[in-house]
Amino acid sequence: MKPVARALADAARQLEASSDSARLDAELLMAEAYNIDRDRLLLAPPDRPVPDRFWEMLERRKRGEPIAYITGRRAFWNIDLHVGPGVLIPRPDSEVLIASAIDHFGRHPDGPRRVLDLGTGPGTLLLATLDLWPDARGIGVDMSRQALSYASANARRLGLEGRAEFRLGNWADDLAGSFDLLLCNPPYVATKAKLGPGVAEYEPSEALFAGPDGLDDIRRLAPEIPRLLAPGGLAAVEIGADQAEAGPAILQRDGLRARLADDLGGRPRAVLLTWA
Repeated sequence: MKPVARALADAARQLEASSDSARLDAELLMAEAYNIDRDRLLLAPPDRPVPDRFWEMLERRKRGEPIAYITGRRAFWNIDLHVGPGVLIPRPDSEVLIASAIDHFGRHPDGPRRVLDLGTGPGTLLLATLDLWPDARGIGVDMSRQALSYASANARRLGLEGRAEFRLGNWADDLAGSFDLLLCNPPYVATKAKLGPGVAEYEPSEALFAGPDGLDDIRRLAPEIPRLLAPGGLAAVEIGADQAEAGPAILQRDGLRARLADDLGGRPRAVLLTWA
């Protein structure tokens, strides 16, 4: 057995007790250690000693630290984002917001012109949207300076800094004007809810938890959406899978019509709002 194959098998065994994706985790860490992508690692494994850095990263993963923090990046939709401690890690479930925007603006050749991403984190939803529509411009708002630092750096790295503006703020406070596309992944976890290993221990609590029922921030956002959403526009707000009744009930107001969109696992994951 080659050194890489042997090390991967060993690492996967060590991670089985702490990770539901032990083999994948080991492959991602190995690719990072060799500074190559995972596909190349699997198709043409390097025939040289395994870097010491791999074993160092493995120890961090065994302690529960998220892979994205260890490698410093996370793929989302068609872009790669740099992330780190203090920033919410993008999840595949959030891609339903981008897919919903594509469905909505598929009827409009030019796509959205003005985009707003509330709670942008490392620029996740805004930058994925701007990458899709070259004529779009947008604003990303977050209350975390650390998150905005990552967002600005990601915009520069992706060549989108000329179309993305990032602002420090509390949701839609001090925002004016109208937006064709409003995206938001707010905190929606109930304060006493139990999360997966490494989530609450490492990721910022203010980006996860939202009061006893997880709906505090959605209630705060609800009255802001009607004044910010342009005619013909779409607002897409991520929710918890157990909020399929409460989420639309809170957000559907002032002439807005709400419907649900499911994530990749078939669970309700977003409330989509349009003008009736």
